[in-house]
Amino acid sequence: MAQVLEFRLPDLGEGLTEAEIVRWLVKVGDVVTVDQPVVEVETAKAMVEVPCPYGGVVTARFGEEGTELPVGAPLLTVAVGGAADADGDADSSGNVLVGYGTSAAPARRRRVRPPRPGARPADGVPHTVDSVDGLAPAGTVSAAPAAVLPAAAQAPAVEARTLHADGVRHPEGPVPVISPLVRRLAREGGLDLRHLEGSGPDGLILRADVEDALRAAASRPGATGATAFTAAGAAPGARTGTHPPTTAPPTTAPAHTAPGVDAAADRTATGGTRIPLKGVRGAVADKLSRSRREIPDATCWVDADATELMRARTAMNAAGGPKVALLALLARICTAALARFPELNSTVDLEAREIVRLDRVHLGFAAQTERGLVVPVVRDAHTRDAESLTAEFARLTEAARAGSLTPADLTGGTFTLNNYGVFGVDGSTPIINHPEAAMLGVGRIVPKPWVHQGELAVRQVVQLSLTFDHRVCDGGTAGGFLRYVADCVEQPAVLLRTL
Repeated sequence: MAQVLEFRLPDLGEGLTEAEIVRWLVKVGDVVTVDQPVVEVETAKAMVEVPCPYGGVVTARFGEEGTELPVGAPLLTVAVGGAADADGDADSSGNVLVGYGTSAAPARRRRVRPPRPGARPADGVPHTVDSVDGLAPAGTVSAAPAAVLPAAAQAPAVEARTLHADGVRHPEGPVPVISPLVRRLAREGGLDLRHLEGSGPDGLILRADVEDALRAAASRPGATGATAFTAAGAAPGARTGTHPPTTAPPTTAPAHTAPGVDAAADRTATGGTRIPLKGVRGAVADKLSRSRREIPDATCWVDADATELMRARTAMNAAGGPKVALLALLARICTAALARFPELNSTVDLEAREIVRLDRVHLGFAAQTERGLVVPVVRDAHTRDAESLTAEFARLTEAARAGSLTPADLTGGTFTLNNYGVFGVDGSTPIINHPEAAMLGVGRIVPKPWVHQGELAVRQVVQLSLTFDHRVCDGGTAGGFLRYVADCVEQPAVLLRTL
């Protein structure tokens, strides 16, 4: 007898809570093998192909391309060839993505779940899932897709909800909301969140749930705010409980609720284009905002004569072998400077009120792509020579442009090198890449008049800037670091002392 297994969106690591479906790689009816990629998703950090831990026939897909799903939401169901034994020893994946692993599933508690309001199969295939406790990645569907329980049999499985005098089912206990933004939107719109059933994991109320409810409320003539929603019960388009009331008592919205809905409508009607702050743009906004809130930063800068550094690079590349990138030479100077000033290769533990000095240098570098700004990380940069750094920069840059960087490629940095000179600008005061303690900025290298050996000459000049966390060091340390970097740029032979 066939067994249908549900595969849920796994935790892709680094605290990511949702992903957007970019492209389905399989369709209903396709035969898939264990660890075959089935969908391409975009997270806030990278594009990822998600492999399925089961082999069999795809019976349903959840979500169209462009849909954003939370971690733990169903992705697809697969009918495997043979029934698993009672211990759930079905073939499982050898792929180790966070969220599902290589071992057999834990003991299952069999219960029938009602269909999730926001997670109907994209291809219209009904199914009945045996849910795994918690947010395990897979569930078991009894027998096969044909063995579907009628809706009446599924209704009693709706978990603890009480029918109150107002005719609306309320969840018992606290309202399942995490985001302060969701609460604010509901408050401004005059919605009682107890009337909403969330479409997120374990009934979590998401922003989309509130926005859908507001739209449904605003579309009802003669009703505003909470009045429209409670009068509508399970209004079409609103994500509500599975048992809407047949009648609703007449209620009157408080006078202060109408402006909330009207203001929301006015904001949409004032013109302009609204662009969702999500994906890479949203991740950048969150991280930079946190950096500004938490880090008391300061910036110092200096002009340096880079003529000798450019000549040294030309000589290296003329000697044969792999070409050495200028960014690699600057990175090598950074790692040498961090060895002298380790305070800047650190982070601040706010809970412990401690500065943590890090033994290894994982060097991030800013890269602009079509998807936005990303900061790939070169691991153990302090152990690499100029050729190795050049090769790693090239690999990560190509992956960034292709959108194939993994979360591991984009996290764990301890210091960032920002070459904004590629944009044709001289200087900048960049925002520190939280939770790091410093960032070195490099402007464009251009011919400028410069006093060299007592005479005015045209030299290749660059502006260097250092933004640092004033909690980890004082200006003397930061100035010493920047001056050492400038000395190495002006006289590359200085580096020989540390090689």
